[in-house]
Order: sequence, then C-alpha cells, then structure tokens
Amino acid sequence: MSVEIKVPALGESVTEATVAKWLVKAGDAVAVDQPLCELETDKVTVEVNASVAGTIADLVVEEGASVQVGGVLCHIEAGAAGAATPKPAAAAAPAAAPAPKPAAPAPAPAAAPAGANLAASGPAARKLAEEKGVSAAAIQPTGKDGRATKEDVLAALSSIPSAAAPVAAKPAAPAGPRQRADREERVRMTRLRRTIANRLKEAQNTAAMLTTFNEVDMTNVMALRDRLKDDFEKKHGARLGFMSFFVKACIAGLKELPAVNAEIEGDELVYKNYYDIGVAVGTPQGLVVPVLRDADVLDFAGVEKGIGDLGRKARDGKLSIADLTGGTFTISNGGVYGSLMSTPILNPPQSAILGMHKIQQRPMVVGGEIKARPMMYLALSYDHRIIDGREAVLFLVRVKECIEDPERLLIGA
Repeated sequence: MSVEIKVPALGESVTEATVAKWLVKAGDAVAVDQPLCELETDKVTVEVNASVAGTIADLVVEEGASVQVGGVLCHIEAGAAGAATPKPAAAAAPAAAPAPKPAAPAPAPAAAPAGANLAASGPAARKLAEEKGVSAAAIQPTGKDGRATKEDVLAALSSIPSAAAPVAAKPAAPAGPRQRADREERVRMTRLRRTIANRLKEAQNTAAMLTTFNEVDMTNVMALRDRLKDDFEKKHGARLGFMSFFVKACIAGLKELPAVNAEIEGDELVYKNYYDIGVAVGTPQGLVVPVLRDADVLDFAGVEKGIGDLGRKARDGKLSIADLTGGTFTISNGGVYGSLMSTPILNPPQSAILGMHKIQQRPMVVGGEIKARPMMYLALSYDHRIIDGREAVLFLVRVKECIEDPERLLIGA
C-alpha cells in the first residue's frame, strides 16, 4: 500500500515551506518516525518523519522547491522489504503534461489577473496589505485557493515603482557576464535569510527608528556575579551570566515606561501588561529571536535556564513556531562577538530593542580620581511613533541604574 507523506501544519499564518534537505532517497527502507526531510519556513526548520515503516517509492519534490501545507512530499510503500522502483521524474512529468495540453485554459488564468483572495489569506498577509495599501489585484498569490502569503504581498510591494527612488527599485541582477565568475560561488538564499532581509527592511521602511545611547559601569554587577556564581551554579545547575541581570533591569524599565513595551496595530496603540522578552541568538542559518515567556515572574535561575534552553534549541535547529512567536521587547548582545558599539534594528512589531556590547576597561572619573573601570555601551533603538525621546532616555537610565546597583534587582527596588 502506497502512503502519501504530506507537508504538516507549520503554525499560524505559515502556508508554505522550502524543502531544505532530503535525508532519504528513493529505494531506502525507513522505520516509523524516521526523519525523511527538513522543511525550512520563514521562522524555523522542522523535520518530517515517516508515518509508516516501508520503502521510499519516490520523492515528489526536489531540494530547494517550495511546497504548500498539505502538499505531497513523497510516497512510502508500507511494509515493503526490498528497494522500491523509483518512479522516474521524467515519466511522471509527461504523464501530467498531456492533461494541461489543451493549452487554452492554462493561459486564461494567467491572462486574467484575478488577484489574491485577501479575505481568506492569513492575518499577517492581510495586515501588511492594509498597512501598505496594496490592492488584491496587484498580488500574485502562491497559496492555496488564491490565498496570499506575506511574501506575496512584499513581492507586490517591491514591484510598485517608487517616485522618490526610481533607481533603487532594481538591485542586484547582473547587467552582463561577471569578469571573475570563475572565482565566485553562488548560493541560493534560504527562506530564513530572505525573511530576515524582508523584515529588517520592513522595519526601516515603516518605523520612525532612532537610537539613543548610554554607558554602564559593570564593576558592581561583575563583583556580585563573581561572588555568587559558584553557589548559584551548585544550587540551580545553571551558570549565572550577565543576561539575567539585563533581562530583569529591562523589565524594571518596561514597567515604569509602558510605551517601550507597546506596539502599533492599525490606528491603535497596544500596551502589553506582560513581558515576553526576545533574546537574539546567532546561528549558522542566521539570526533568530526566541522568546522567554513571562520573564517578569521568573527568578534569576529561571531566566538563566530559559535562555540556556532556547540558545541550545536555536543552535540545534530545534526551535518551534511557539518559541519564536510574539515577544514584547528584544535584547541583542553583540558584545559576545566583540562589538563595541552598534545600532540594533527593531524586531517588528515591537517598538524597541536593547543592544548590549563588549565590556572594555576605560578611564573614568570616580570620586574625583581617574580609575580604570569595566564599561559597556548600551544602545536603545526605538520607534519614535510610539516612544518619545524622553521615554527612551529614561528607560536606558533605569537600566543603567539597575546594573550599576544590582541589589535593586534582588530586592525589587
């Protein structure tokens, strides 16, 4: 009996994925729950497992191809002991080709741009189309039943000519043969990388983004950490890092200045009375921002364990859609890579992101004397449509106060 292996549901508003890698080939024997392939969405990479034991009869789609949720990936001959005879792709294609051969209907849909069915599309696509004023007729849908994805809306948006910058609309296509093509390598952008690029550009285009800076003396928090880290690790089984101090300091600031924890939805401001903190993690596939839920009710050990678990899952490619969904505020630590100063980009629809940087000894005036102190620059990028400069500065000052006097965090002052 031939069993179809289909693309599983991938989470809210995710309608398609890319076949990143096949882990089997036609003729391979597989066991129940054996991984067959990796699917890459705009958020995570997920494995598709065999639902039955048997032999791979054929692979319906190739690596790098886009697939819709519910689409067939491959067939398994259940219980087959030997290698199945793969169905040649060439034989399958001609069999399907004669059917469309009455070529009259095929051009008709292409010639009649009915546009996307926005009403039935996902909320992300609808919201983006409304915000950007993109009409349904301008969108070429790739989803089932004429439904548009967020990428379809972005593609339609990029095709609309801009009066302000007509030349910038055409990037990267080479004008002709490249002189040093023999010493270049071309790699197709992953769906995750394309999504990162689109989201960062969207943040620059839609938000009134500014960045304010401050610096923090790390002397006291480093001394407290050195004093407590061994006992902390013995008791909780987790390493005491600086990130838990910054998470707690940011939550103190968010509670005092709720606009920094808000977002814009349509013509309304949404103030959130919960604190889901995104922690940016670099992976070989790109930057991801898993979310630490209800960080305000976690103690230091809970924060450290939560961040550690999310970091491991990110590096192992095991993050789920739920791990990446939502988030009210983001912290990015470029200091782990040696960055001394940067301006982080917003993580839409959030209104602010804190950038941490490298700790460096610098001469500072302390009590009228010049002393070497371990200093860190802090950067807060924020959406000026929601957050005023006063609020942004006060937020950073509050974070600075909590880090320079960490006992405040321990007693909730």
